Amino acid sequence: MTTTSSPLATFDAWVRQPRSARTFIFCLSLYLAVAANWALWIDLARIGGAPSVYLRTIGAMALLMIAGTTALLSFTAWSRFMKPLWFAVVVLAAVVQHYMLAYHIVMDPSMMANATQTDPHEVRDLLSWRMAFNVLLVVALPAFWIWRMRIKRMPLWSQGWRNLALAAVALAIGLGGAFVMNRDLAPLMRNEVHLRYMINPLAPLYSAMRVAVKPLFQRSGKLIPITAGAKLGASYAAQAKPPLFVVVVGETARADHFALNGYARNTNPELAKRDVYSFHNVYSCGTNTLASVPCMFSSLGKTAFEARKDEHENLLDVLQASGLAVFWIENQSGCKDVCNRVPNASAVTSLSAADKAALCDGDECLDDALLKGLDERLAALPPERRSKGVVLVMHQMGSHGPAYYKRSTADVKQFLPECRTNALAECGHTELVNGYDNSILYTDRFLGRTIDWLKTQSKDYDTAMLYQSDHGESLGEFGLFLHGLPYSIAPEVQKHIPLVAWFGDGMVKRQKLSSACLKDELDKPYTHDNLFHTALGVMDVLSPTYKPALDMFAACRAPAT
Repeated sequence: MTTTSSPLATFDAWVRQPRSARTFIFCLSLYLAVAANWALWIDLARIGGAPSVYLRTIGAMALLMIAGTTALLSFTAWSRFMKPLWFAVVVLAAVVQHYMLAYHIVMDPSMMANATQTDPHEVRDLLSWRMAFNVLLVVALPAFWIWRMRIKRMPLWSQGWRNLALAAVALAIGLGGAFVMNRDLAPLMRNEVHLRYMINPLAPLYSAMRVAVKPLFQRSGKLIPITAGAKLGASYAAQAKPPLFVVVVGETARADHFALNGYARNTNPELAKRDVYSFHNVYSCGTNTLASVPCMFSSLGKTAFEARKDEHENLLDVLQASGLAVFWIENQSGCKDVCNRVPNASAVTSLSAADKAALCDGDECLDDALLKGLDERLAALPPERRSKGVVLVMHQMGSHGPAYYKRSTADVKQFLPECRTNALAECGHTELVNGYDNSILYTDRFLGRTIDWLKTQSKDYDTAMLYQSDHGESLGEFGLFLHGLPYSIAPEVQKHIPLVAWFGDGMVKRQKLSSACLKDELDKPYTHDNLFHTALGVMDVLSPTYKPALDMFAACRAPAT
């Protein structure tokens, strides 16, 4: 009597057949090339033009990818104890593919470093049922295979030389293919640099390795002091009131979505009422928070900051060393080590239960939380420092994506309907921009309220505010979303940022500022490199690190008498 097996049982029996680890590695590499690289294949088809061109390129890239992945994973081709590692590689490839398809990002070392700095509430905004489905679609089949398959046992020495042979053959095939296709691939990879970071899972594994290894070789751990010689300038000798300067570090705001810079929508109704100066031609140091925030507070400038071998003290250290009170209030994923040596606090920690219920979703709060209890924070600063002057830094949640709709309250939302999901590609462009613009409206109101608070302090302080974003954002232009592309290939919208300044009457007199002169400066080019020197100029702090040529307001101050 014969029995017929079900198709599932037949498939399971085939999966359960003993195989060498090298056979599995090759099959896994082939599977990942097909199932986890759709973002790359789609981009190559878009760039390549006619099918006769891009299909050849896709074939060449697939060969290189399979060879490279096989060569790399051959070093794990040992025994069944490698199964968790193989599964982790599949999950990594599936997750990376989801974000490349959903947001058109690439997993370069900078993006990987930024991902490691992401806090839990930011992670929550990135999770969705669509993500779970997309990851499961890639992971399900190899997970079942990894779980059920049997790996042939082999003596250690025999296994070792066979693994080396597999790696050598794979590398030879990859190098041979690269040589044969060099005429087609070399110009493509040179002109379309982002493609290098779309090869999955090689690119994320390479980037993760770079992030893990880079600190061991590039940074000594030594902190270079720059505070020597920092002291208060002549304006403090006869001051009637100390200065109070608020620096607002914005998040993910685009210059071209500020009405003050010519945007057609009225996204700045509050700032427009308050005699601010909006600088139109300002560019960020990086395209993500981890790169930009430390860079903007550095004295080194973008080029030297990125090439540094040691860490350096920053603007806050110099201000504090001069004798001023310095305080950092955080409503984001951390100050990226900028505030390590000055007093700092999270915006959520001092909120009342009512304010927390109104402003927060867990530990993620709207930016009005930064203004709660501000009088008490100011009064709690050391009196001897406060009597000289105060610098408050407020780090916004701003327009952090992809959940733009969470960055504004119902009473602010003027642009409807707005995208109500973090799967941005599912939304129409208009709905996506509506949600983003509502977040800019909320930032506008927040900055207006910050200025209003400063006005209430004008009886005791000479007040001023400077706002600038850490980087911009892509909203579907060229098929790109979010931010974090390598700076050299990032579109302008990820680098062109808003910068807004406001001066109270007391600070105008103290600084002897010319309003007409400031208005003439609004179209001049500036970058994050200017913040260090501009802040020292506003606070009249003398330091060997100060460069008047980089002080945005130096030319508009009357000479000291």
